[in-house]
Parts: sequence; structure tokens; C-alpha cells
Amino acid sequence: MTTDSVDSIALAAAIGIDWAEDHHDVALQAAGTDRVEEFRLEHTPEAIAQWLAQLAARFAGRPIGIAIETSRGPLVHALLDAPFLILYPINPRSVRRFREAFCPNGAKDDRPDARLLLALLVKHRDQLHAWRPAASETRLLRRLVEGRRTAVDLRTQLTQQLQAALKDYFPQALDWAGTDLTSAMAGEFLRQWPTLEGLQRARPTTLRRFYTSHGCRRPAAIEARLQAIAGAVPLTRDDAVIASAVRVVRLLVDQLCTLRPHIAELDGAIAACFARHADAALFQSLPGAGAALAPRLLVAFGTDRTRFASAAEVQQHTGIAPITVRSGRQHQVRWRWATSTFLRQTFHEFAHHSILHCAWARAFYHHQRRRGKSHHAAVRALAFKWIRIIWRCWQEHTLYDDARYERALRLRNSPLHQLLSAAADAA
Repeated sequence: MTTDSVDSIALAAAIGIDWAEDHHDVALQAAGTDRVEEFRLEHTPEAIAQWLAQLAARFAGRPIGIAIETSRGPLVHALLDAPFLILYPINPRSVRRFREAFCPNGAKDDRPDARLLLALLVKHRDQLHAWRPAASETRLLRRLVEGRRTAVDLRTQLTQQLQAALKDYFPQALDWAGTDLTSAMAGEFLRQWPTLEGLQRARPTTLRRFYTSHGCRRPAAIEARLQAIAGAVPLTRDDAVIASAVRVVRLLVDQLCTLRPHIAELDGAIAACFARHADAALFQSLPGAGAALAPRLLVAFGTDRTRFASAAEVQQHTGIAPITVRSGRQHQVRWRWATSTFLRQTFHEFAHHSILHCAWARAFYHHQRRRGKSHHAAVRALAFKWIRIIWRCWQEHTLYDDARYERALRLRNSPLHQLLSAAADAA
């Protein structure tokens, strides 16, 4: 069933829900009546299930539209279990502006917001779009990649705290523990030798065995470290600083150690879920996407080909396209704030990685830099271009082909082809 056909279905009732953590305010209007029923629904699985059963019985399972200020969250998860419900997610900014039109003093109350959502659905349904949840496999993949991102962000935060703690009393450990503080080698090093004094008491044979067992196979590099350790001078001898910092370092090391297998488990689950997905090959074909970004790009687009009518909609939805604001003689092009940071980061990171794996992307990026754009502005411009290409492949169920795209550039005598040719000649 297409979105257009869903939007044309006659509704047995319309509902506006203003959700909260412990309760939800509801405004309901049955078809053919102007009377609005208002009540509060407790946020418990039992109360929600009972209410859905009452709706199904009262309206004989006929379609019911629900306007709500989100398309995600525990309430939405519960509503998805009712096949007769059609959800219409409303942007909170739209509700706020609608409220300001009728309440210019800025007052807010949950009960009137439920009525506002109901009014938007009843009077302006033709301007709204029914939400079609993605297939279960896609929703699972989305939650897995978002969960992994949360875990990686936490790992980054803990690593930065660990760096700061070591710089406070034992900065040499940043070199001797290894370049990656999230690694098993760094964790084991700091557990055994959290202070310079303790490290210098260790036997050279013990240190050689430690480095060798963790993949350090160059004897010259190991001997250089041993000499540096023997001749090192502590940054501070203040017991108050060292004793407290050691406890913090141990805490952070243990947290990083706990995170490591869970991130690896998420990686495995993402890889397995992605491999089963029908669109996996399409996003694997993108240069530089790799095991981490290909699944994220897939969930950014989804599997509903009617979701985005044009590449421009994807560019706006992801926040890659800027906003143009015109008022009188003023004209501004600025950052798009009302978007998902995770989606914006996904396309930004992919565009950055593609520079290393795709000749035309590299030529385009360097051209943007020569025009005076900053690194991030040049990467965003490249991401803007990539979205148009991926959208076309996604619409046509076609794998991306570098050679085919470069042929198309040549046939159109595109300026980008000229840049690519110039880069090839220079190489």
C-alpha cells in the first residue's frame, strides 16, 4: 500500500496525542461528529494495551489516524502493534507555530497540545504524510548502528578522560602504552604499571615479554622504549596527585575494557544483519563505505523507494543541504539545525572516506579546497554530490560503478571530468 493510498483512506476517528514519560494526553474525535473527547492515558504497557483493545472494539477495527510529535519512542513501539492505526508524525516546530497562532502569549499546556495535534490531523490531513515504518530487518539494523555509535562515542569520551588523567601525572605512558588507549595492550600496561615508579621497578625481561606478547616484534623499538623508561623523570612526586590519578586511571581502563567486547559484539550483529539485507550489495559498492558506513547509509535511505521523491529531499532530511533565508534585502545561507546529527555525520564521514578510494571524489574535494573552502565545507559539498548519485542508484536498484560514472562525466563534458583528467595528468 502506497503512502498516497493510505492518506486517502476514510478514518473512523482522529486522535491527537501529546506524549510524556509517565502519561499521555489524548484528544479523540470520531468521524461525523464535532465532539472532542479528552482524557489522560497512563504510560504503562497494560494501560496502553487496554486502550488499544477498546479502540479496536469501539470502531470495529476500522482505520484510525493518530497525530503525534514523534515517529520513535516507547509509545510509538506500542502503537505499531495495532494494525488499524495510521500514524502521522508531526514536527514539533509545526505544533509550536500552530500553537502560537492561537495562543500568542506563549502559554503551553499538554491538553491543548493534544487538541492542536487533533486539529492538524482533522483539518490539514492532506498536508500530512502517513508514516510507514521500515521493515523489521531495516529497523533492527538502524537500532544496531545507532547503538554502536553511542558505544563508540562513550569510548571516545572515556579515552579523552584517560588521556587527561595520564597527562596530569604520567604523560610518558601515552607513548609507552601504545598509540591506541582503547586497545587491550594499553589496558594491560596501565593495569600493571599505572605509575612511572612502578614501571621502572619492572625487570627488562618482563617488559620485553609484555611488548612481544602484544605484537611488538621489532627489537630495536622495544630496546628504545626500555632505555626511555630507565631514564625517565616523573612529572610530579606529589602523592596526593598520583594516588588519586591512579584510581581514576584504573576506573577508566576498566570501563574501556568492558566496552571493548560489547562493541565487537555489535559489529558482529551489524555485519550479520546487513549481510541478510536485500540492499546490502548496493551500499557495499560505494567506495570507502566499508563495514561501518555501508549499514549506516542503508538505514539512512531505508527500503521504501517512495519515501524521498528526489535527492534534494534526502539532502534536506540529512542536514547536508543548507537553508536559504530571505527577508527583505537580507539573504542568508546557513546551517540546517533541524535534523539528525547521526544522519549528518553518516554522510559527512562517508564523503571523507570516499576521498581516499575514489578518484573523482578526490579531484572534487581538492578543487573545493583550492576555491578557499575549509576541509569540512569541502567534505559537505562532496556529500551533497554523493547523495544525488546514491539516490539514483537506490531508485534504480543499481550498484554504483566508478567507471560508468566517469564515462557519464566524459560524455557530458562535465567540469568534474576535466578536473579528473588534470589530476591524472599531474600524477
